[in-house]
Amino acid sequence: MSKIKKLGLLMLVALVLVGIVGFVGVRVRFPVRYLEYVQEHAGQLDASWVLAVIMAESSFRPQARSPQGAQGLMQLMPATATWVAGLMGKTDFDPADVWDPAVNIALGSFYLNWLYNRFGGDITLMLAAYNAGQGNVQNWLNDPTTSANGVTLDVIPFTETYYYVQRVRFNQRVYAFILRFYR
Repeated sequence: MSKIKKLGLLMLVALVLVGIVGFVGVRVRFPVRYLEYVQEHAGQLDASWVLAVIMAESSFRPQARSPQGAQGLMQLMPATATWVAGLMGKTDFDPADVWDPAVNIALGSFYLNWLYNRFGGDITLMLAAYNAGQGNVQNWLNDPTTSANGVTLDVIPFTETYYYVQRVRFNQRVYAFILRFYR
């Protein structure tokens, strides 16, 4: 075998190894857990959006609790979880149920879909409302300094929410790529 062919073969092997190591690294940084629940409850949304929110909210830790009191994988506030359970027609809901990943994902996914529809299918508004509350988003839409047309946001005035939306959008692109290998 000529030196050029050997060098080409070595470069090909090196590229394959770099690709494998890169993919494994992505999978470690962006785990895919509870996929069956996510796919079951994603509704109108691609599963990658639900996974992206879970990653941003709790990094897939089912016992995560925020200083503000949000709970579980999708970081639901107890009042929000109870309200969403009512929208879903759950009459036997106990707020402690949010610690169960299946219940948390069902409630959080339902709420994401509800927000998606409430804000006309606008992902940015859905994510901003999930993070900052639908009342804040509606106020921003009504304010000409944050929304020139009252339909989309020109500015997200909460820095935390702005970065949250960016983080979830990034996570979603990664999960959309990863999920291509699951189908």
